Amino acid sequence: MIASPLVPVPIPDRVAALIGSCMPVGILQAEFDAECAAREVRRFHAPLCTEDQADREHALAALARANKVLGAYNPRLLLRPGGPGR
Repeated sequence: MIASPLVPVPIPDRVAALIGSCMPVGILQAEFDAECAAREVRRFHAPLCTEDQADREHALAALARANKVLGAYNPRLLLRPGGPGR
């Protein structure tokens, strides 16, 4: 049997709120910070000027800080700079 790739399915806001209410506030904040930092990293494309390189490095550092918190809670919550599934 060949496994088909998983298709992301949106979940209702109330279900997301219920899931979020079961998690510590620090983890929710780290998850939000990681999503924002990963989005920021994807914004930059080569070739980068000095200012863009510094901004990208700052976003990568923010992602690493958020991933450290998320990884301590649950390693499956880690995000890569390319985003989920990349």
